[in-house]
Amino acid sequence: MENTLALAFLSAILSLGIAAQWIAWRIKLPSILLLLGIGFVLGVVCGDNPQLPGTNITDEIIPHHLLFPVVSICVAIIMFEGGLTLQLRELEDSGQIVLRIVSIGVLVSWVLATLACILLIGMHPRVAALTGAILVVTGPTVIGPLLRHVRPSRRVSSILKWEGIVIDPIGAILAVLTYEALIHQGSAAAVFGELVKIIVIGLSLGIATAAIMIWLLRRYLIPDFLHNPAFLAAAIGTFTLSNLLAEEAGLVTATIFGIALANQKQVPVRHVVEFKENLRVLLISTLFIMLSARITSAQIEALPWGRTALFAGILILAVRPLSVLASTLGQKIGAPEKAMLAGMAPRGIVAAAVASIFAAGLADKGVPGPAEQFAPAIFAVIVATVCVYGLLGVPLARLLGISSGGDRGVLIVGAQPLCREIGLVLKSEDIDVLMADTNRANATAARMAGLRSFYGNVLSDDVEEAVDLGGIGRVFAMTPNDEVNSLISVQLKEHFGSAMMYQPSMPDAGKSAERTVSRDLKARVLFRDGITLRDLQRRHDAGATIKKTPLTESFGMEQFRARYGGDALPLFLITPTGRLRVFTADDDVTPQPGDKLIAMISEPVGGAKAA
Repeated sequence: MENTLALAFLSAILSLGIAAQWIAWRIKLPSILLLLGIGFVLGVVCGDNPQLPGTNITDEIIPHHLLFPVVSICVAIIMFEGGLTLQLRELEDSGQIVLRIVSIGVLVSWVLATLACILLIGMHPRVAALTGAILVVTGPTVIGPLLRHVRPSRRVSSILKWEGIVIDPIGAILAVLTYEALIHQGSAAAVFGELVKIIVIGLSLGIATAAIMIWLLRRYLIPDFLHNPAFLAAAIGTFTLSNLLAEEAGLVTATIFGIALANQKQVPVRHVVEFKENLRVLLISTLFIMLSARITSAQIEALPWGRTALFAGILILAVRPLSVLASTLGQKIGAPEKAMLAGMAPRGIVAAAVASIFAAGLADKGVPGPAEQFAPAIFAVIVATVCVYGLLGVPLARLLGISSGGDRGVLIVGAQPLCREIGLVLKSEDIDVLMADTNRANATAARMAGLRSFYGNVLSDDVEEAVDLGGIGRVFAMTPNDEVNSLISVQLKEHFGSAMMYQPSMPDAGKSAERTVSRDLKARVLFRDGITLRDLQRRHDAGATIKKTPLTESFGMEQFRARYGGDALPLFLITPTGRLRVFTADDDVTPQPGDKLIAMISEPVGGAKAA
């Protein structure tokens, strides 16, 4: 019966977690809010455990001596995946600021948060110092999704991403050292020695593991089908070994392992990054629910909510801005960028995991004061910061003038005359258009026409550094090479999503199955099935043009067809709100009065001049 209950509980967590991720994606909200909400409700529904005061039924289903090792491994995987996304070249113009934020900023945040815990919540100074140490972290699990939602400038985005990943192991180490010094009454020399030990172990094992894996892959000693499992096993193995040598050194090791792999040029690791990203979503979906479900209804009721809300407000309105101000003194960074950095510091999974782990044994140490408020207070801060930053991030970025303008922009790969004309028409509707071409003449012509253009290969590894993709939400792969278009769709869908990748129909008719490109390697078909890029270019060469036509009650699609004939090819719709809709083979776009229809047309029927 117990096994059945545990199975049902775990299955419910997995299903609810993925459902929450999907709902959050649909309604454009941070998924962590739904995940934490589900966890709190699940904990209350399960009820408190009468045999173990201060716990609920979830502790009986998954005891903490089994849960917390699993949580630690999951956090290690998340940190490894985060390290894989960090490129050292991003630090060329912001490295000094990142370094100061994760050093000076951490110290300022820790001191101020500790004082706020003592004065506002009434925590014992020891517990307050531990709480403040945990709350210095931000975290990639919430920073990443929020940055994709807010879309600030590239420099701000780079600083926040680096801070979110690097600061997590720093916060975990600070919490361990604080616990050792204040709870176990360790000497200053012992604490300093532990810090040095953690840093040395983390750096050496992380770099050594990366070097070993690179050596194995360069000599093809690991088959392709074992690449992902091998990297996963290496990350978990070195994390565990590091923690055996020094507590919490494993997070440093996992992060350094990921950074070292991401910045080497000897073996490709893109497929590993994609696998870890998918795994991260699964882990986050389950961890947040499992950890928040352990908060009991008694703990929730006992928390001084008014003072806790004030505490969270102080963290957001005072502690974070002062931390950023101290970190950026004397640095070459504008006031709007400083304000954006001060307005983005949500707490994530590391804060939740470390809080849960310490809370499990804190009361047993005889710590005076309301230690039972420790974990609920941290979870309340997580909810508050994600709500505030998630809801106010976009308006703040726009107010400061450093927002990239959402995701209405279009990247058109291929800058031949037809594509340039399409780009100019879209630009006339205030849609950001970026042209890319490996032909210098085409790229130059696009620039001369007033379009942003990039001369180079969008398939190169450093394309995101070479060109600003901020505000770009769709990709039209329209090069003369159909196979290259398919490759672009495969390569860039990781960044934009498969729903936003488009290419013209491929001339597969008449080809054998062996010569037809796999459906998995194709993007969404632009405009209409069977209309290839060659067809579009032939029409354009014959005099067809790209025209905008406002649709009204008296001039709808029926009248449009009557005027321009059946050969008129609808390309896009601009809705009254300015939304761009793309005609595709798999989406039935229905024009409405008030829309603007963008189409490729020849001479109107009867020879009258097109309007």
